[in-house]
Amino acid sequence: MSLEKANAIVIRQADFSESSRVITFFSREFGRFSALAKGAKRLKGPFDAALDLLSEGRIVFIRRPAGVLNLLTEARLTTRFQPQQPGVSDGLLRMYAGCYVAELLNGLTEDFDAAPEIFDLATALLQGLSTPECHVSALIIHFEMSLLQLIGLLPDLSNCSVCGGSIEPSGRYVHWVSQGGLLCQDCRKEEYSGTSVSAGAVEILRRLTGGTTDLAGRVRLTPAQAEECHRLAVSAISHVLGRRPQTLRYLQFSSHH
Repeated sequence: MSLEKANAIVIRQADFSESSRVITFFSREFGRFSALAKGAKRLKGPFDAALDLLSEGRIVFIRRPAGVLNLLTEARLTTRFQPQQPGVSDGLLRMYAGCYVAELLNGLTEDFDAAPEIFDLATALLQGLSTPECHVSALIIHFEMSLLQLIGLLPDLSNCSVCGGSIEPSGRYVHWVSQGGLLCQDCRKEEYSGTSVSAGAVEILRRLTGGTTDLAGRVRLTPAQAEECHRLAVSAISHVLGRRPQTLRYLQFSSHH
């Protein structure tokens, strides 16, 4: 056992007893891990608001051997997730977007696999969701594609996976999910099931993947563009997870961008 310190985001909470909870964190130093927070359910508990979902804080915990629950000893709030502050009209959508981010961090990462770039991506995204000027759909698509890139599972958006032909500006393509690439119309066959995508959407996805979160938040997508790009990202994520993320049912970009 060892005493560890970390900067961490709360990505999941689960009741453990009448007074305690198991908290899942995503930290910069250790990646994802869970810890028992004794007394966390009390009105005047020892951790106050530091364990609210999507809060970022400085924590101290006792790391225990694999198979034994870690023990949280201290938690100090540094940044509260505030998507419904004055001036943010679509606060509920931003809250759902934050929950979606938490689900992806929990499902697409491994216990105690340090990934500081993913932590930085997540904290920047949560900050963007709390900024009125940032556009939710572009932020989420940027996060989805950048996360896939950081875990090494970003679809190849540069050319057709079969013939190797480059992406033509006026073309339509199919996302060949199982192979992680695109198919042009000439190479598309019945057995290659996938999501249809335009060359324009492919270009948007490339730009949102390569840019910063700050720049992504300034991109205004039409509802049709957001839906098309999001659909491809979700198909790739669902393939990795083996299921569709549960929080997707609450994310509707058709009327928000």
